[in-house]
Amino acid sequence: MAPAQKSRTASDRARIVAILDRLDATYPGKFEGLNFASPFQLLIATILSAQCTDERVNSITPQLFAKYPTAEAFANAPLEELARDIRPTGYFNAKARNILACCRVLIERFGGRVPQTREELVELPGVGRKTANVILSQAFGQQAITVDTHVARLSNRLGFVQTKDPLTIEQRLMEITPHDRWNDIGRLFITHGRKVCTARKPYCDRCVIASLCPSAILPTGG
Repeated sequence: MAPAQKSRTASDRARIVAILDRLDATYPGKFEGLNFASPFQLLIATILSAQCTDERVNSITPQLFAKYPTAEAFANAPLEELARDIRPTGYFNAKARNILACCRVLIERFGGRVPQTREELVELPGVGRKTANVILSQAFGQQAITVDTHVARLSNRLGFVQTKDPLTIEQRLMEITPHDRWNDIGRLFITHGRKVCTARKPYCDRCVIASLCPSAILPTGG
């Protein structure tokens, strides 16, 4: 690593810790995301959340999990009926096919239980690296960085990356973030992205990390 790159990495490491500290003080408590009572429920909810808000998914999952409480129940569901049940989440035909295929693989390969490694999770239909990281971090308490649209946007605005590629962003964040704080990235960046650093307009004038952000636009006095 070149000296200039080493210097930037060291600076970014110090800055991201300061950012996480400020955000953690601003957003204490439980992450407001998908509701779930088991790793399996989180797996299904995360598949449903593609191109859909967490709020919309949460609005249908209580009835959905009451009707289909296990992987076996989902696997035996008629495709058309399951698609109707998840219709409010959008892309319901594709999601229904993925859920059926995913649950069948869970039964055949894992005894109906959600695996606890990324390598096994990404083998499930409908599960990519982002979904796997969500499950590892939120269901199993493992340290993993979930790069969704909010994390990608903030990582770019904060100057840690200049790319939209999720894997490149994840690798850079892993490089500069202490391992025991990887889970904080998703919880805090997503919350801040929803409330302040929104896609349409960043509200820099009420941002607690504006002084640490090279993209911040603050009102001048006068």
